[in-house]
Amino acid sequence: MLHSWVGLSDQVRLGVLTQWVTPELVDEAIGDCGRQGKRPGALPARTMVYFVLGLALFHQDSYDDVAENLVSAMPSLAAEIPNKSSFARARQRLGAEVLETVFHRVVGSIAPDGSTGSFWRGMRVAAVDGFFMDTPDTVANREAFGGPTAPDGSPVAFPQARVVTLSEAGSHAVVDARIGGLNCGELELATPLADAARDMLVIMDRNFAVLDVWQAFTGAGAHLLIRAKTPVARTVVEQLPDGSYLARVTSLGRNGTKTRRVVVRVIEYQVDDGETIRLLTDLLDPQTAPAGELAELYHQRWEAELSNRQIKTYQRGPQEILRSATPDLVRQEIWAHLTVHHCLSRVIVDIAGQHRIDPDRISFVKVLKAARRSVIQHSTSTPRKLQQFLAKLAAKLSKLDIGPRRDREVDRLVKRLKLKYADPPKGWRRQPTRRIQPKIIRLLPRLV
Repeated sequence: MLHSWVGLSDQVRLGVLTQWVTPELVDEAIGDCGRQGKRPGALPARTMVYFVLGLALFHQDSYDDVAENLVSAMPSLAAEIPNKSSFARARQRLGAEVLETVFHRVVGSIAPDGSTGSFWRGMRVAAVDGFFMDTPDTVANREAFGGPTAPDGSPVAFPQARVVTLSEAGSHAVVDARIGGLNCGELELATPLADAARDMLVIMDRNFAVLDVWQAFTGAGAHLLIRAKTPVARTVVEQLPDGSYLARVTSLGRNGTKTRRVVVRVIEYQVDDGETIRLLTDLLDPQTAPAGELAELYHQRWEAELSNRQIKTYQRGPQEILRSATPDLVRQEIWAHLTVHHCLSRVIVDIAGQHRIDPDRISFVKVLKAARRSVIQHSTSTPRKLQQFLAKLAAKLSKLDIGPRRDREVDRLVKRLKLKYADPPKGWRRQPTRRIQPKIIRLLPRLV
């Protein structure tokens, strides 16, 4: 006897996010990956793509709950939900490649020209950063991704998948990403992101200051602003009028090779007389790229960490573990999280654009909850209903607008110990929130 979902489950959609993850786009991705079903079933590939995206949107819900959320407004489907094992087998048949293909078809730059924090002197500003996601502690996951270990080599925590993203500074939208493990370096994952960064000004922290990354991004047509450690770029070539200088780099700290050389511009400065910060850039002309402006711009790298926090803390849930027991399904789940986050960023940018305000002012959490409601209510089953939902959501600006974002007011210190039940280290004390004076950037001209 055929299940009641057979022939009907293609009605499943993903609420407001269906505007970007359209059935046509999903079908094309499935066709490109050769995942079309050979016979009709209750859980065809398109339905499973939306189900996996639903797992990311409702991360803390079970398989049954997510399925009910997707079909609760469709009585013909809500009456009989397939069992958990059927969804698990269908996920395995679908694999990770389809979700990766959907992600790359959906993502792209979304900040409109002139939007706050998205452009600097005509260049779109982006940032590269990485983060980890805990996976279930299975033998397969530990072998594929690796995990923290004790000095004797025994595991001490969950296996961890590593994600490195290229994201827009102004919108927090992920433009491209790569997935690896704790046993895979950030540099290896960051280098392939170069092709998506063409014509952008990309900001990175000191961990990415290696020659391979530099040449990959500049070779792809991107411009760079990277923080560097003290020993890097010490061979001065020319002093520039604004106090910055050109330096020759034969190695940026990887493998000790000296077979390749590049000339970079070095900007040194202090914030409130603190530590000296050294930036490297391929923008060599101080007239078109003033050192003071680049020093102020570097703090935009923090936007990549805020984007990653939206995925890790708000969308997935704080300290939540992915639900997939095999490496292929872990990757499938992470691609789904990245796709959902990009679509939510599009909703935020659309609302901000209608009201001509900074996207930072739109609450990510409230938009996330609205997207969940749109799925449960099945309120976007037609293009007309979709536009009506978006219009109603944009009209709720008083609830979505959290006001201009304040600058950071306290030093970046640990507020919570990583070991939940360990005694605090000697001399440790909780730091209260306090207001501080605005940061003052002071350039440090190099004397040659």
